[in-house]
Amino acid sequence: MSYPIQYPGADKKLPAGLLAILLGAFGVHKFYLGYTNAGIVTLLITLLTCGIGGGVMHIIGIIEGILYLTKSDPEFVTAYVHNRKEWF
Repeated sequence: MSYPIQYPGADKKLPAGLLAILLGAFGVHKFYLGYTNAGIVTLLITLLTCGIGGGVMHIIGIIEGILYLTKSDPEFVTAYVHNRKEWF
């Protein structure tokens, strides 16, 4: 009997993707993946521009969320867990 291969860190793909799509302007997905600096930058851009930059950051979040969700588990783990790719 064969079992599906489990990739450590792949369990973060769905939550990170949904957080990016829903709360991307606040960088919540960055904090979830452990990218504290990128999360702070995203949050500060949204707050310091009184929300104007939040629209741009939200669009970036949607793009990143779609990228997270469309990658296979091995691709996601390699790019965002092992190689720590913070942006796109």
